[in-house]
Amino acid sequence: MEAEVDKLELMFQKADSDLDYIQYRLEYEIKTNHPDSAGEKNPVTLLKELSAIKSRYQSLCARFKPVAIEQKETKSRICTTLNKTMTMIQELQKQTDVELSPLTEEEKTGIEKLKSHIPHL
Repeated sequence: MEAEVDKLELMFQKADSDLDYIQYRLEYEIKTNHPDSAGEKNPVTLLKELSAIKSRYQSLCARFKPVAIEQKETKSRICTTLNKTMTMIQELQKQTDVELSPLTEEEKTGIEKLKSHIPHL
């Protein structure tokens, strides 16, 4: 889950850079190719709208950061609880001399999926 959060954050950063570049290119194109664009929508207004969109995007990024932090903390708590639970089960098995039946294919698949998301299990 942490990798996905990091990937999403990088995507937001790239989008922010792309918006900056688009704004720069639009300003340049307007200045060089359309100095007197009569009868069309004002390019400056379009740029202001782009700035407003960028501002809303940055606001979303700021709201996303606490969610990402909470996801990392939650993942850590889940891992800790799961590790404790597994340790307790193993200790109980040793104390009671109980042997478990072999895992089914479905259980093996579940364990592999869990390990892929939580590698330090």
